[in-house]
Amino acid sequence: MNVKQDVEQQQHSDHSSDQYPQPPPQRRPRGFAAAAAAAGGSGKGRKEREKEKERTKLRERHRRAITSRMLTGLRQYGNFLLPARADMNDVLAALAREAGWIVEADGTTYRPSSVTAPLTVAAPPPPPPPPHTQLAPFPVRSIESPLSANSLKNSSMKASLDSQASLLRIDESLSPASLDSVVVAERDTRGEKYANASPINSPECVEADQLMRESAEGEGDFAGTPYIPVYVMLPTSIVNSYCQLVDVEATRQELRHLKSLNVDGVVVDCWWGIVEGWSPHKYEWSGYRDLFNIIREFELKLQVVMAFHECGGNASGEIPISLPKWVLEIGKDNQDIFFTDREGRRNTECLSWGIDKERVLKGRTGIEVCFDFMRSFRMEFNDLFEEGFITAVEIGLGASGELKYPSHPERIGWRYPGIGEFQCYDKYMQQNLRRAAKLRGHSFWARGPDNAGHYNSRPHETGFFCDRGDYDGYYGRFFLHWYAQTLIDHADQVLSLANLAFEGTQVIIKIPAVYWWYKTSSHAAELTAGFYNPTNQDGYSPIFDMLKKHSAAMKFVCYGPQHSAQESDEALADLEGLSWQVMNSAWDRSLAVAAHGTLPCHDRETFIRIIENAKPRNDPDRRHLSFFTYQQLTSVFMEREMCFSELDNFIKCMHGRGSCQ
Repeated sequence: MNVKQDVEQQQHSDHSSDQYPQPPPQRRPRGFAAAAAAAGGSGKGRKEREKEKERTKLRERHRRAITSRMLTGLRQYGNFLLPARADMNDVLAALAREAGWIVEADGTTYRPSSVTAPLTVAAPPPPPPPPHTQLAPFPVRSIESPLSANSLKNSSMKASLDSQASLLRIDESLSPASLDSVVVAERDTRGEKYANASPINSPECVEADQLMRESAEGEGDFAGTPYIPVYVMLPTSIVNSYCQLVDVEATRQELRHLKSLNVDGVVVDCWWGIVEGWSPHKYEWSGYRDLFNIIREFELKLQVVMAFHECGGNASGEIPISLPKWVLEIGKDNQDIFFTDREGRRNTECLSWGIDKERVLKGRTGIEVCFDFMRSFRMEFNDLFEEGFITAVEIGLGASGELKYPSHPERIGWRYPGIGEFQCYDKYMQQNLRRAAKLRGHSFWARGPDNAGHYNSRPHETGFFCDRGDYDGYYGRFFLHWYAQTLIDHADQVLSLANLAFEGTQVIIKIPAVYWWYKTSSHAAELTAGFYNPTNQDGYSPIFDMLKKHSAAMKFVCYGPQHSAQESDEALADLEGLSWQVMNSAWDRSLAVAAHGTLPCHDRETFIRIIENAKPRNDPDRRHLSFFTYQQLTSVFMEREMCFSELDNFIKCMHGRGSCQ
């Protein structure tokens, strides 16, 4: 009886549930939905949604950065001919071709052997492979059933979804910087899992491996490669502080020596501190006129540098050249015309960009004194421009004539590989920062970072540059964007006036190689120099977009191996990685790209590396440098037999008619 009652009650409950269906169980909200529910739909929920959007953007930018690095590695180290805007299909096709497969334009992929296979007569089954032979992990498709484009697309989508699913399993508490280790670790695990099954290890790839070895054996032979003009930088001491040519006969001897090396031309610094050194608006060009006439006698081309910075002198014998004396007099009463660090130390290498629009230089702004200097040069040497003797003009835009903040000054105590300090504490830069913060709606952001360390700090020792540090927070992104944009705005204004003064002549801008701490997430040394280029941000594209607007060429300063391998490892430096990013970013915008070597003498291996970077062998677009500038210092001029033969061979290889073997 009890059993019967239980059954009736169960049937009654089932009938009731059919008539009145129960609502499905509620899922617990997650992510910003949980925060919105907790806030009860108030303003806090909206803020959480905005924060989640920001986090999503950061994750997406970081994913794109990882993809870009992987594609760069395939191009640089795997010799894969991938297009500039490669996608997953391009990568799969390149891998298939590397494995010896044929990939048609519509995506059809098959083994080369299937082409010669009979279509009507069934072929006997192949003999079993030897025990040591590995089979390819992919099924062989015959001509009767080619791989369709749709199936290839679906498999590509599935592969990408699988990779995205693995990313979605990552803990959301991880910062974008920490995702590197997770993704790399997963990639390494998969690589070990499928290493033995790769068709690249199969006998079909023996010929490709042999070709790679033959290519390596030919390394150093540059006969028949593109012609790259080579210029030599003349020493600073060739003209004294009174704008007089120091030694005419010694100058002729050195130019005769350069001519014997088949150098294409020379580069001469025209110093603001010499030409307008004593009184405003009074320009003295006589020494440079004498020098240019001698250069023209030897039929060498000439590039000039508008040097608006100071030259501190060094152990090689270069004379110190300061900013104009009348500018330094103004600086005694108004030290804020110079760049200033957090401790209030002034840097007199160049004028602060904060006075670009401030009439503090005897009634002129910082931009106006630059334009007046350039206009005076054009008027003085207009005849040399008209006859095409002056081929290009380089515009100095910051410390050392390079587009950068003076964030790593050795005179103040900086030593490699210190991260440097932000140079934005003069009153004019601070006024600019306050205006930007007010416009952003957060006036309390009108300050520099208070946890960015000092000149010789390491990134991990600071709260601002460490992994998941403040550099990637809301305030950090605002400040770094403002800091970098100020650099771009300064260059934009100067180049606008340079194109007016030197219309019809190539204008050149120098970009430094700040390569230490490049392997960290923050790229601290680049940030203090004004390049907003952490792992999740491309800091060079906005600069090159601005250069393209002015049709300016980019000269990349390659410092060369100044530090030992141990020092570079400790500094997590990557000169090759930075060079690859900078040069390809400029090439992608169709800019003319040049390079400047700062070391006076190199060994043969360094020369080969420079030449291979100047004209990459495996670049499908056959891009190469427009010219190369070689840094000649006084000591080398006095003892040129030290590297005469190496330099002679280097120039021949750059001209495409020599070998460095």
